[in-house]
Amino acid sequence: MAKTHGKECKTTLILISDDEDQKAAGYRQFSTENNSELTWDKNTLVVCAFHLQFALNIYLYTLATGNVKIEERHVLPSLMEREQWKSDPTFHFNNATITFPIQRKRKGELDSAVDDFSTGLDETESLSEAYNKPMVTHKKPEKQRDDLKDHRDAFSLVERTKVSRKRTNTHEACSNDTDIAIHPRHAKEIRPHQLEGFNLLVRNLVADKPGGCILAHAPGSGKTFMLISFIQGFLARYPSARPLVVLPKGILGSWKGEFERWQVEDIPLYDFYSVGADNRAGQLEVLKSWNSKTSILFLGYKQFTRVVSDDKASDVVAACRDMLLKVPTLLILDEGHTPRTKDTEVLKSLCRVQTPRKVVLSGTLFQNHVVEVFNILDLVRPGFLTMDSSQHTVRLMMSQVSISSTKSITEVSESVENTLLNDDNFTRKVHVIRNLRELTKDVLHYYKGEILDELPGLSDFSVFLELGPKQKDILHKLKDYDMFKRSAVGSALYIHPCLSEIPEVNAVDRDAAVDTLVKSINVSDGVKARFFLNILSLANSAGEKLLAFSQYMLPMKFLEKLLVKEKGWHVGKEIFMISGETGTKERSLAMDRFNGSADAKVLFGSIKACGEGISLVGASRVIVLDVHLNPSVTRQAIGRAFRPGQQKKVFVYRLVAADSPEEKTHETAFKKEFIQKLWFEWSESCSTQDFKLNQVNIDETEDQLLGTNVIRQDIKALYRR
Repeated sequence: MAKTHGKECKTTLILISDDEDQKAAGYRQFSTENNSELTWDKNTLVVCAFHLQFALNIYLYTLATGNVKIEERHVLPSLMEREQWKSDPTFHFNNATITFPIQRKRKGELDSAVDDFSTGLDETESLSEAYNKPMVTHKKPEKQRDDLKDHRDAFSLVERTKVSRKRTNTHEACSNDTDIAIHPRHAKEIRPHQLEGFNLLVRNLVADKPGGCILAHAPGSGKTFMLISFIQGFLARYPSARPLVVLPKGILGSWKGEFERWQVEDIPLYDFYSVGADNRAGQLEVLKSWNSKTSILFLGYKQFTRVVSDDKASDVVAACRDMLLKVPTLLILDEGHTPRTKDTEVLKSLCRVQTPRKVVLSGTLFQNHVVEVFNILDLVRPGFLTMDSSQHTVRLMMSQVSISSTKSITEVSESVENTLLNDDNFTRKVHVIRNLRELTKDVLHYYKGEILDELPGLSDFSVFLELGPKQKDILHKLKDYDMFKRSAVGSALYIHPCLSEIPEVNAVDRDAAVDTLVKSINVSDGVKARFFLNILSLANSAGEKLLAFSQYMLPMKFLEKLLVKEKGWHVGKEIFMISGETGTKERSLAMDRFNGSADAKVLFGSIKACGEGISLVGASRVIVLDVHLNPSVTRQAIGRAFRPGQQKKVFVYRLVAADSPEEKTHETAFKKEFIQKLWFEWSESCSTQDFKLNQVNIDETEDQLLGTNVIRQDIKALYRR
């Protein structure tokens, strides 16, 4: 044993690896054949142990105790405890039953490398305590390097110095294979899927040849926290790095709020908006401040695109553009599905950023078509279809979808989509799915959202409503409109027939026209208006709040005015609204009041304005007033209520006007969901029935509100999703 701080200490080395060959090699490294001083009967016990998932996937885990004159050491937890720990990473070991008596005969038998493990042992009180703490490894202080090429050999000895309780650039809990660290405060909170995402970031961004990656994690699963933790570890190791976060402007406040919650160092956060930098000269000053110190810059997609695509002959304009293209060391794209369309200015602008370290975050990666995902992959990994590592899989996939030679991203993706959607040969679909996953496994991490299974539950229904006579009389007029106008006019018509006659006018004239209409209408003429009012009344009686989403302002304004007239409610007290025109502060205030006030009854949300960063867990009933052609937009909206923090079961009603063009839109949207589920969620245990709508009887829904006569009389068909 070694003398440490005046105490006799023993060292236990536990080698962790998923790879049996690695584990065997590690054991040989410490065997008596290769190191005569490391023997079982002298000083060191080497154990090839089970894989510690929650302990940051560490392949070398050092445990040591510093108690005096103890002849027996608890080495491994009992098998039962280990099995419980595998299924529940938060489980703490209470005792350990397997013991090995190990005696140290004299001082000095350990070589210097092993002696390094025995320093600072007075801070580890017991083996079971050490199992439940994140590993802390250290390196000797050295000059910081930004080439991001420092990697440890899988079984090399990590030098250990006395553990510091204070965060520094060199004292961190480390992720797998690198010295990028998770702060101990974050390590206590991080979930397994977040740890997997963190490690994907490390493998791609901190490598000899760094590249980008995609984190496609379900809404509400903690993507922002994961990235904040990574950014802080990245900056702690590489303080000269300059991260740039591009995101929808509306969720900037949410990001800053999360930084305030999780930030463990004082990292300045810059943006153009909070300082009123609305011209290039002011923006250049912000960019210079960001570039001058360890800090983070936030920009909205539109603002970023305007600056980068500005080609005015001006030194200030050129300086702003060059700084955004050349300074970022790390580019993070929240709601990263935004730049998914080829030849758009936003995608072209982001492709010009010189750093290879690009990260896409998305709760709904698949939006409309396979080609959009391929475009995003090409953004984070330029030329990914033609990379050497991709060639075999690409050729195999092309042979399965009947493409004879290398084609463009568009041609490949269209053939893949057609196979997944229309091919009657399910075996061929399976082959394509497997190849898609193989092609993207190193750069794309998908998380369905099992964390949401911990919530009280979700019942999601497509509710087909029978239109009223007056609505049916007007329905034939929709065939004369193009697709977009048909959708807008139809959305209003399905709420109430009177709305179909309101012309396309500005907001002031629209509101005035609605004010006039609500004074004299018969509410029962509109089936969706009637359904909305009935569900709201029933939910209110049950002490539940309601969210109502639409892609158009007219239906929401109409229902808002109707509630003021019918119930005497007030906007800002019982009624709230979040739209694209709602400012950041007003949005935050509406969320807080709706979630926290007992007076709040209903919140109307523009479906595109209520994406990530919006938490409306005060509501447990959700009505989607119209069908959006992009199903991911609807999923995002539902995720405002069905997310961590929700205390009740959530019921969702996606309203569809039966026997109308909206039925076709619903069918098309569901086919898009089918592709997304096949690509990311299909497994051998699934059947084709798992991805179909299932018609249900109202009495089988266990939804007391749907079962009432006033509701069920309008329902033509009901499908559980």
